[in-house]
Amino acid sequence: MIKLAMNGALGRMGTRILHLAANQPQDFKIVGAFEQVKSPFVGKDLGVALGLGRSLNVKVQGLSAAALKGADVLIDFSSPEGTAECVRLALKAKAGLVIGTTGIDAAGAAQIRAASNTIPVLFSPNMSLGANFLFEIAAIAASKLKAGYDIEIIEAHHRLKKDAPSGTAKKIADVIAKEKGWDLDKAARYGRKGVTGERSKNEIGIHVIRAGDIVGEHTVLFSGPGETLEFKHVALSRDAFAKGALVAALFLNQKKKGFYSMADVLAK
Repeated sequence: MIKLAMNGALGRMGTRILHLAANQPQDFKIVGAFEQVKSPFVGKDLGVALGLGRSLNVKVQGLSAAALKGADVLIDFSSPEGTAECVRLALKAKAGLVIGTTGIDAAGAAQIRAASNTIPVLFSPNMSLGANFLFEIAAIAASKLKAGYDIEIIEAHHRLKKDAPSGTAKKIADVIAKEKGWDLDKAARYGRKGVTGERSKNEIGIHVIRAGDIVGEHTVLFSGPGETLEFKHVALSRDAFAKGALVAALFLNQKKKGFYSMADVLAK
């Protein structure tokens, strides 16, 4: 059984992860639920805050070294700043760390990589098993479909999502660029406007939609002479990501240290 802690406990993802974990007592014991100190739920029982109708004997509180003590794995879906604090405290507590936060810059990614020399870390822009399979499909298509196929990525999320493009869209573009041997900074084309001229050959178009409460949709197009191939992943609920995060925690709990992704979970 894993002693599980959650940062961003009452956010969209944290809520679903904890709901599912609470219903898997054979696999998980929730020992920590962390929120910003200004949250109205701080000090309240997590079961009440989640609307479970029962106590979980865990208080919602601010993240701290003392509160994290005893946790085997900390799952983080918060903000780049929140993730940086999670890394620092997970190192102190010697806890494994599953990170699903997006919008993390190069410095933040380097901090995460460095932490994996001491503790096990799994970092993925998308915890869905299906979405991670899409990364593999995109890489295969990029390797097989040579000259003459234009590549476009379209992603859609709810109107409250703060970063764009999504971490998943950037990951898709990255795996394609690596397979093609392209410099993504030069190949990426973020939307188009005005007289843009003819499309270049070594270009990956990336387009963003923000509307309503769309959970997450990612489409990859390979369009060539007389045909178009379309690969698409649609998340119908956040449970796809929540289940993946818990599978990641189970995977990570078997590790002493190292840097992992959902590709490693799929390969198990």
